[in-house]
Amino acid sequence: MAVCGPAEATPEELAQARRVGELLAERGVTVLCGGGGGVMAAVAAGVRDRAGLVIGVRPDGGTEPAPVELSASVVTNMGEARNAILVWSADAVIAVGGSWGTLSEVALALWRGGIPVVVLGGWRVVDAHGVPVSGPVIAATPEEAVRLALPDRPAPEA
Repeated sequence: MAVCGPAEATPEELAQARRVGELLAERGVTVLCGGGGGVMAAVAAGVRDRAGLVIGVRPDGGTEPAPVELSASVVTNMGEARNAILVWSADAVIAVGGSWGTLSEVALALWRGGIPVVVLGGWRVVDAHGVPVSGPVIAATPEEAVRLALPDRPAPEA
């Protein structure tokens, strides 16, 4: 599962991303993220808070500091072209918030086809007539985003 979102995120986006990470880890899901700050660091913190596995797919050559919450990093040295590696390595994508990089990840996942894309806040993609483009599913809460991305994996018992 990939969780995408902006490095410069709002407090609400950071809280949502952290909660998404917690929920995914509770379901035993390995989480991929971009390995940077903002939403990426928040989802990593949520995953690690629940003793889960989170892998950062880094755009740089490994010289920039990575969030300490990452379990491991894949250093691509490909800049934002790493977005393709990130989404094409996932079986579903949750996008929290929006930035140009996040939009490219949503587009790549939809272009690949067959990858469920759930959007929590952020981008709403419409055609030239203002009609929503089919593909991304809109979620209102982190719980709904995870449920929609993982329809065959129920929440653990409380």
